[in-house]
Amino acid sequence: MPARAKKTTEETAEENKLPLNEVFKELDDLIVKMEDEDSLEKTFDMYKKGIELLKTANDSIDRIEKQVKVLDDDGILS
Repeated sequence: MPARAKKTTEETAEENKLPLNEVFKELDDLIVKMEDEDSLEKTFDMYKKGIELLKTANDSIDRIEKQVKVLDDDGILS
């Protein structure tokens, strides 16, 4: 059985298609959980998930920024 190629963050973001506000809500919730967690291992796992969420948010912001740059003077996508 061939090994599956690791998905890029962009591919994962495209699959998940979480709205940006949902990503930020998940990040907020994750931070609260991390503050209350005593286990270093669990905290580190949550940290890794937070990094992935930040990458997803950054990709979404980059995509939106590119769309805004395409707007012409009349505010219409060209």
